[in-house]
Amino acid sequence: MSTVLVTGVGAIIGYGVLRSLRASGAEHRLIGADIYPDAVGQAWCDGFEQAPLTSSSGYLDWLAGIVERHGVDLVVPGIEQDLHRLSDARESLQARHIRCVLNDKALVDLSKDKWHTFQALEEANDRVRIPSLASGSYDELADRLGVPFLLKPRRSYASKGIVRVTSAEVFAPHATDLGDKLIAQPIVGSDEGEYTVGIFGDGAGGIAASITLRRKLAPDGSTAKAWVARDATLDADVARLASRFHPLGPTNLQFRVHEGGWRLLEINPRISSSTSLRAAFGYNESQMCVDYFIKRKLPDQPMISQGFAARYIEDYVIHDRPHF
Repeated sequence: MSTVLVTGVGAIIGYGVLRSLRASGAEHRLIGADIYPDAVGQAWCDGFEQAPLTSSSGYLDWLAGIVERHGVDLVVPGIEQDLHRLSDARESLQARHIRCVLNDKALVDLSKDKWHTFQALEEANDRVRIPSLASGSYDELADRLGVPFLLKPRRSYASKGIVRVTSAEVFAPHATDLGDKLIAQPIVGSDEGEYTVGIFGDGAGGIAASITLRRKLAPDGSTAKAWVARDATLDADVARLASRFHPLGPTNLQFRVHEGGWRLLEINPRISSSTSLRAAFGYNESQMCVDYFIKRKLPDQPMISQGFAARYIEDYVIHDRPHF
């Protein structure tokens, strides 16, 4: 039996990981952690610990204490902030004998900044890149990108902070942030043509397993509805990107169909917010992580079932006490 610590269990990725591991059929002892004492994910845990802020100076010492206390075999970061903090602390984690689900460091670092990601794709002349600009007046941007165009934070995730620019008046308050904090991009494709691809990279440019979903987004940027999909041209583009960036473990790539081709919105080198949906269709990347990062066993391509999924709000109710 493996003991797995999942962080951020009050959020959709964290409790999605917990529920996926429970559904895997394997025996696990699951420990959850979150900064909030009432995080709902503890309902699916064997133990729960309230965590300090990931950015706090004592976070790594706290993590080491939790790992020792519970005999944790593997730490699964459930939020972006935890992934980045743990990735930056790899040497310290290794010295403390803390094993984590961490992707290739160069890819994690690249994914933190959309401008750097664009520059890497531009240098490779990769057709999936979206034209991006880090300078220019409204008139210059409108001429090159069309109107409306988008301003995107260089460092963000789940579609947070995007500004749809429809006029010079909308652009003006953000003009000074262009370059340092924001980049400008044209609008590509439509909401109906957005796809999320989950792969498990082998770290050498290959893909051990994958799943593709066409999706519609919820207001928070997560997947609200999903359809199992497959497209040979998209598979080819994903394979090429994997060969270039060498992802290791769970990696999420988001695309839109545009003018008959594919455009890469972003690469997330981690377990995705759609992980529980993927598990329901046969792609349990959480269990794949346990098998690989503990046992060094790469997954085989699972049989993916066809279908459609819709997310909805549900309740977790406790009657015999006022807390978890």
